[in-house]
Amino acid sequence: MNNIKNFVSTLIGAFFSFFGLLAIPILLLVGANITDYITGLVASSNRKEKISSYKSFKGIIKKIMHYVLILVSAMIDVLINYSVVNLGFSFEWPMLIACVTTVWLVANEFISILENLVDIGVPIPKFLMPIVKKLKNYTENIYDIDDEEDW
Repeated sequence: MNNIKNFVSTLIGAFFSFFGLLAIPILLLVGANITDYITGLVASSNRKEKISSYKSFKGIIKKIMHYVLILVSAMIDVLINYSVVNLGFSFEWPMLIACVTTVWLVANEFISILENLVDIGVPIPKFLMPIVKKLKNYTENIYDIDDEEDW
């Protein structure tokens, strides 16, 4: 039993050590992905939608691509950090873009979960959806970049 406990503790420690600032948002995203998938399956019958293996597979692939987006965001963070440090400056938030991207993805999943719950017939407090949408909008507007004009 101690070996299992030590192994699990080591895995958890390695996960938090490797992902650092991203660990909590990634864990939230994993939980939200699973919850959204399950609530989506349950809600589909209330929406009179037919569940198909193709549609399910497409949904799973889309959720896997969330992690590809986080990976790309993390690579952008590494590139920015590398450039800034080599220019002689210090950079306090090495995974800022990846973290904001992950929070945005979690907010999207929360919105989808809430919509699924409404379709299932679960009463949702009126304040909940606006809070989640505000979080999504906040993360979208963290960087004030005007399309491609400045690039």
